[in-house]
Amino acid sequence: MQNLHKTALVIGANGGIGHAVTHALATQGWRVRAFARTIPESSSQNRGAITWITGDALKDSDVLNAAKGVDIIVHAVNPPGYRNWGKVVLPMIDNSIAAAIANGARIVLPGTVYNYGPEVFPEIEEESPQHPISRKGAIRVELEQRLERACARGARALIVRAGDFFGPGAKNNWFAQGLVKPGKPVSSIIYPGKRHMGHQWAYLPDVAVTIARLLDRENDLPGFARFHMNGHWDATGTDMINAIRTACGKQHIPVHSFPWLLIKPLKPFVAFLREVDEMKYLWQQPVRLKNDRLVAFLGSEPHTPLREAVRQTLASIGCLPADNAGSSATAPSFPGPARPGR
Repeated sequence: MQNLHKTALVIGANGGIGHAVTHALATQGWRVRAFARTIPESSSQNRGAITWITGDALKDSDVLNAAKGVDIIVHAVNPPGYRNWGKVVLPMIDNSIAAAIANGARIVLPGTVYNYGPEVFPEIEEESPQHPISRKGAIRVELEQRLERACARGARALIVRAGDFFGPGAKNNWFAQGLVKPGKPVSSIIYPGKRHMGHQWAYLPDVAVTIARLLDRENDLPGFARFHMNGHWDATGTDMINAIRTACGKQHIPVHSFPWLLIKPLKPFVAFLREVDEMKYLWQQPVRLKNDRLVAFLGSEPHTPLREAVRQTLASIGCLPADNAGSSATAPSFPGPARPGR
């Protein structure tokens, strides 16, 4: 493979997107340093191309030491338990930026729609103005601005923006903390959006393969590159619900509205609820990232059918009985050279 002599550092390799990118890159011949506060038991030993490193993304020395000689740094780390966004998000990206400049590396950032306000909805392009209406959105805008400024000081950056994440093993997202309950058979579905309102989802293995494919074209990427993914566009808000029902083999699982009003008194005590309440506006109107630039660059966007993606996700978080789970969840195969057209 052409990436055999390239090395990637994945910061936050225990998280959903970090784990997916770690394995997508390793599959494509990268040597990967998986950086996390703790090493999971299932990966307690170094396996093949993946070397686990314990460290703290808030400690510049930990990041600098882990990044020595790397070609890319995947910044996939978030505050523990979604706490203290205002205090830790920007210092963590500053540490990744310093390490990237020291090594002439490219930083890869999984982006979000938090950066945007309603004036650019419903369809968002890479160059759409970023005027966030939330505290977390403002932090994400500043984070990306710091990345762009760093590109004038020896770093390179790649931002891949997608909809709401879901995927094998990922539990810190709307799918696993809102729609269903991990570790339990699905007896009901809690849906946060309005009826018949479109919503965009992103299957983590697809995002990871997209990042790997883009990095395989490093020589063709600009110093500061941004791409949007289409992922799974659920035009009516029913595709995801029906995919869950199909995966469970139960077509009549009841659907309930998310109790937005009831979470308000709990926000002072539950950090996750404070964060999701701030993002409520993203469920009240259609918000769709346009992937024209990505398709023009790669020829196609990696895409796992929704029903299979949902089945693998539910199986991995313990929501399906053994007879429904099927084979273990795996990332989609890495496509061959991109061809023109969709």
